[in-house]
Amino acid sequence: MDAIQETSINILITAASRRVALIRAFGRALRRLGLSGNVITTDLNCLSPGLYFGDRHYIAPLTTDPGYIPLIKSICKSENIGLLIPTIDDELPIFGRHRHEFEEMGVRVAVSGEQTGLVCNDKHASYVFFKERGIPFARTWRPDELDRKKIKYPLFLKPRGGRGSVGAHKIGNRRELDFFLEYVPDPVVQEFLAGTEYTIDILADFNGRIISVVPRERMLVRSGVSDRGRTLRHSGLIRLAIDAAEALELRGAANIQVKLNGDKAVIFEVNPRFSGGIPLTIEAGADFTGWLIEMCLGRGPEPCIGDFSDGLVMACYEESLFMLSDAIGETAAADGKKKYFPREIPEIKPEFLDRRKPNTLFFRPQTREMDFIQ
Repeated sequence: MDAIQETSINILITAASRRVALIRAFGRALRRLGLSGNVITTDLNCLSPGLYFGDRHYIAPLTTDPGYIPLIKSICKSENIGLLIPTIDDELPIFGRHRHEFEEMGVRVAVSGEQTGLVCNDKHASYVFFKERGIPFARTWRPDELDRKKIKYPLFLKPRGGRGSVGAHKIGNRRELDFFLEYVPDPVVQEFLAGTEYTIDILADFNGRIISVVPRERMLVRSGVSDRGRTLRHSGLIRLAIDAAEALELRGAANIQVKLNGDKAVIFEVNPRFSGGIPLTIEAGADFTGWLIEMCLGRGPEPCIGDFSDGLVMACYEESLFMLSDAIGETAAADGKKKYFPREIPEIKPEFLDRRKPNTLFFRPQTREMDFIQ
């Protein structure tokens, strides 16, 4: 693909949620590359803070809604989107199935194929996939495959299609195993891996060529996301990640979770999307966001595996966003739970999208300034 001499590109990031750092990173990358353009965000919930750190946002339905992909296509068309970044596990196979349709619209989707998304979202299927290819992956059993007379404790039990640390439990004995097999929906059981936990961030271009690999020690994890981390240039981890990425035919950003015990590294999960700890990788010099933009414009980059700052430490902290109460409405759902929505949603086409930002106050600690968004 020849380089496109564009000076502007618009980016759509779905399921913005709490991914403020990622949204900011794409905005900074545009400026660093000397490009104009907007970062557009979507989310189901108008209280998701990530919505308000893009240039415009849309309220979107669940990814399982049959109108979800037509709606995203409509946004891409109206916003002249050039690069689309899916961010949550549920939507990855869906975008993988439709990515060629987006390409026909002139939109590059940073996502792997549908089958890759399905394999990675199913922890038992992941185990089978890697076992067949001789790549080390934590032994994983469905409940009906367990031989309770031979299994050795501790074990690790988690939802077969779960994400983050939700529903994940260390199992120390038969009684705990029996309880959590009933308590956790559609569970799988994995061998408990000793050692230090790492996330390995991977970036592949749209043809599957591996551009960058950055291992990060997960020094402290909160709700499945690395809260404190440290980069590590480790040839064994890098080689394992490349083998896994090439086997899966990954595209765009992905991350592999690994336990390293001595010189033995074993994968226990693969997520073909941006990781929560990606700010550390970017700050270490592996500019995943900027490189994806350049790929979209046909400008490269060339592989630079192992080229990042070794030993860089990240310590995360919280920021808050404050909204005026009269900008947010609420209604009681059938289940009794409150649901929130922006007031005065304009009627635009059949998609029922809100292109406006509700009146919003948010605080930028870097500048000590309070900004009012209208």
